[in-house]
Amino acid sequence: MQKFKNLAYLVVFSVMLFSCGEYQKVLNKGSVEDQYQMAVKMYETKKYAKSLRLFEKITPAYRGKPQMERVQYMVAQSNFNEKNYSLAGYYFDRFTKNYPKSSKNEEASFLSALSYKLASPVFSKDPTDTNKALEAFQSFINAYPNSDKIDEANQHYKDLRYKLQKKYFEIAKTYYTTAEYDSRNYKAAIQAFDNLLSDYLGSEFKEEALYYRLKCAHDYVLKSTDRRKESRIKDAIDAYEKLERNFPESQFMEESNKMLATLKKEEKRIDGIIAQIKDLQKENTKEK
Repeated sequence: MQKFKNLAYLVVFSVMLFSCGEYQKVLNKGSVEDQYQMAVKMYETKKYAKSLRLFEKITPAYRGKPQMERVQYMVAQSNFNEKNYSLAGYYFDRFTKNYPKSSKNEEASFLSALSYKLASPVFSKDPTDTNKALEAFQSFINAYPNSDKIDEANQHYKDLRYKLQKKYFEIAKTYYTTAEYDSRNYKAAIQAFDNLLSDYLGSEFKEEALYYRLKCAHDYVLKSTDRRKESRIKDAIDAYEKLERNFPESQFMEESNKMLATLKKEEKRIDGIIAQIKDLQKENTKEK
């Protein structure tokens, strides 16, 4: 029994050795046609890394020829299966542009978007691939509204939007938490929250963003000199009213009401100072 097992292993090893030798021979010295046939064989047997090496060699020779449509699709699919997702997204996108009438265009359009999504890093890192994925899914949704992939595409699009919103929300919060050490960051935080709220209407972070927008404006008032407080108090009260208008039952209303009380008290004090200054100006005018 053991002899049969050893013989089977030997046969398998010999076949593998011959296959490797054949592949290397075609890769290094084969004709373009031989390399094309071997590339297809490697692709069909799921040896995608090997197929990519061959496709790279033969692409210049097939450019402009009928076979190029198949080559370009297999290059994209091979990169996808090798988890080279950024490259796969790029090649699938090129395929859709080069072969708009292809029967595989819809599939390639979806896989381009999916590839960019899979290449998209966690929310805290560079959003380049995330933005590409969003654009690609939006293009797919617009081009193929009746596709059997439309529900999946919509969910991917929603997930990507959430990721970007979370990124910009966390950036704005970071500005706020560091403003204690650098008061310039209050202004940066306020702008960042405003951008999030205007760029993503109906954001899942809207309630929390409005609360932090108020909190930033409130703290900014308390850190400001009296001569700068009047306009900043008005901005903070406007932020409170926006939160109350959009989320009257907000979990943050109790604390927000306390901030409003502080702002109103400060507003009354500043109004008193302004009134005194105006009275002094009138007296000085009369004396002159």
